[in-house]
Amino acid sequence: MKILLLTLLLTTLTYAQYTNCEFQNKRYTEICEKLVKKGVPVHDANAFLLSPKAKKLDLLSFKFFHPSKIKSHRASEKRANNVLVKYVPKIVTHVKKYAKVYDKAEEKYGVNREVIAAILMKETKLGEIKPSFDAFVVFNTLIRKVDVKSKRDTWLLNMGKSNLVSIISYCYKSGLKPLECNLPSSYAGAVGIPQFMPSSFVHIDSYQNKIGDITKMEDAIVSAAKYLNERAGYTELIKWDKIPKMPDIEAQWYDYEFANKNASFVYAESKRTGKKVQLLRLQKRRTPVLKKNTQNTLCVITTLQTMP
Repeated sequence: MKILLLTLLLTTLTYAQYTNCEFQNKRYTEICEKLVKKGVPVHDANAFLLSPKAKKLDLLSFKFFHPSKIKSHRASEKRANNVLVKYVPKIVTHVKKYAKVYDKAEEKYGVNREVIAAILMKETKLGEIKPSFDAFVVFNTLIRKVDVKSKRDTWLLNMGKSNLVSIISYCYKSGLKPLECNLPSSYAGAVGIPQFMPSSFVHIDSYQNKIGDITKMEDAIVSAAKYLNERAGYTELIKWDKIPKMPDIEAQWYDYEFANKNASFVYAESKRTGKKVQLLRLQKRRTPVLKKNTQNTLCVITTLQTMP
């Protein structure tokens, strides 16, 4: 009888802990409240935030967020961009293999297969690069470790909170329990073959299923197309024959990027931050179609669209 009463008491106390969003860490309180607004029951929100997973920290990923790492990260990005061309034959094989999936992506979202494939190659070499971090732990670490003393700290904390909300919401809707909510990511928390930040999971689509999985190639393709359609304004297929002398434009861009620190192929001023950058002035006036091409994938797109 005593054992039964003790069991009932513990069950009642445990359930009581899961009936509101009150946490000692007020950052978790805010996350819990946002999860409830997104349709996650308060009991389940608590289950994630009180799980052993929420106690984990990734100090290595946290170290990479330090401002001193920004310069080396940008240099790595440039190196990655500059070697993309040698992978073009592999991309062509890939596009042929997933032709039906690319057909659907183009028809549904108006994004060329060349653009999608170039992005997937740039991000994870078409899924060959296997992320070694856990997105949940990456953002949970930011939430628990960031000591707000600057605008950047505020930005990091808000990024951590918004992305953890997206992760928990995604795992809940996918039927995953807290300890099953394992999303392999980069040190920055980017997930899957197209390297989506969790706050962009709203753009995930599936080729054949109800819920998309961007660690699978088919879903990665249609999700990247949906993202570009909804976030970058891609609504109709680019007609490559309307863009004259693409190889010449590519050559101009790379010369310009190497010579200028803050170079842009797209804009002279960021609409979001107002920051002014150095816009490449092409020798020939760029067409409206050309403006849709992004600097990160320009080189691969150039080569792909000229190959059979």
